[in-house]
Amino acid sequence: MRRLAAAIASLGLLLPAQAAMAHDDPTTTRTYAPSDEVIANQERGFYHHAETHYRADGTGYVPLDLTTLRNFRTQEKITQILRLFYLEKFAKQDVIDKHYLDLMQADFRTARAAGVKMIVRFAYALPGDGWPPPTPYGDAPVARVVKQIQQLTPILRQNADVIAVVQSGFVGLWGEGYYTDYFSDPQDPSQVSDQNWADRKAVITALLKALPADKMIQVRTPYMKQRMFGVPTGTAGALTAEQAYNGSPLARIGHHNDCFLASPDDFGTYLSDPIELDKDFVAQDTNYVPEGGETCAVNPPRSEWPSASAEMARLHFSFLNIEYHPDVLASWGDNITIAKQKLGYRFALTQGTFTDQAHPRGNVRVNLQIRNDGWAAPYNPRQVQVIFQNDKNTYKVNVPADPRRWGAGTTTNLNWTVPAPPVPGKYKLLLNIADPKLQSQTRLPGSSESYNAVYAVRLANTGTWQSSTGFNDLGQTVTVG
Repeated sequence: MRRLAAAIASLGLLLPAQAAMAHDDPTTTRTYAPSDEVIANQERGFYHHAETHYRADGTGYVPLDLTTLRNFRTQEKITQILRLFYLEKFAKQDVIDKHYLDLMQADFRTARAAGVKMIVRFAYALPGDGWPPPTPYGDAPVARVVKQIQQLTPILRQNADVIAVVQSGFVGLWGEGYYTDYFSDPQDPSQVSDQNWADRKAVITALLKALPADKMIQVRTPYMKQRMFGVPTGTAGALTAEQAYNGSPLARIGHHNDCFLASPDDFGTYLSDPIELDKDFVAQDTNYVPEGGETCAVNPPRSEWPSASAEMARLHFSFLNIEYHPDVLASWGDNITIAKQKLGYRFALTQGTFTDQAHPRGNVRVNLQIRNDGWAAPYNPRQVQVIFQNDKNTYKVNVPADPRRWGAGTTTNLNWTVPAPPVPGKYKLLLNIADPKLQSQTRLPGSSESYNAVYAVRLANTGTWQSSTGFNDLGQTVTVG
């Protein structure tokens, strides 16, 4: 019997008694030190504003600059820009020039090569002289907008890998939906008819259709989402965990606030009575959809750090304009570093327990605790992998996990049993939280960095980041033999 057991074991098979022993194989528990470093993770943090124009004579387009974008990421730890595409020429014609589409495509290539992503918005018009802005404002009617979204669809889909989120845009000055010739009363923009709302919804619907099903958009005020899709304000109208990420319009529409902290209602961002109902709506909704924007006026004490930080945490802010309003940001002083750390997600390992040894293709148990110290969770999908790595081989195992559900201020327990590599040896154990569309180990053009190293998630721990691959070293060696 002893010889039979030895023969079976040599074939990698287990008798029942041996199987029980395998389950009780020695394990190691490790703890991890947090880092206070500002990390250049994607789809979070501060952004730079980068608008471009296209006037009736075809002038005004300023292409993105590769060196500038790369310096944002490597020197400032800023990984995203708001690319505001102005379409002045096309407010009066249905067809978008091929030359303009080619310029857009070149911008997306530049962003990808630089290792940054775009928050995308389209608009037709800036205000004229004086305030309130004079009419006509210069945007386009609904039929033209929908036709042009259809023309933009191939570029948006082709470049969805470097689009963080798309803001609803198109309607009104700056694409913010208020001062508009066609989607409310031009003389009194607060008067929006039922037909105006139907037209606004047609734009949103066309934009959702233009994008991949897992890509989100943002609207300028919570009432826009409530009114167009028939949900009440307050917590009761916001997304639930069950509705999140189900592909419905409600699950794909987030929020951007471009007058954050400016007044009690943020210059008309919040329309509910009381205002707190809209904030409750956004606070619940943004557990699962993105919130971001910019400050636009000094308004102490609300615009000062204690109030600002509390509200960014409550509303799960993922991103904020680093350029505007400069006086508001200056008033935060050194606390700006805390904002750089906490905007969006910030994952840190706290503890891990691992199997020490396994047979080839045998079971390796991995238990991790990951805390989210950021103000939000990721809003785009991520591919999580356990990596076995030594000098000769690297093996990747996809594991069931959705970082979008690793909520702000929570600790997530992850328990996986994964197959060991088929080849005996000693292997480092690592974690890869990859961008599913950008997880290649090929290099960015003109750079020594790989796509995965630039677009994967770096954990906020000391001594874990493997910069050459984008993997996070768990500090565990597994012996396979």
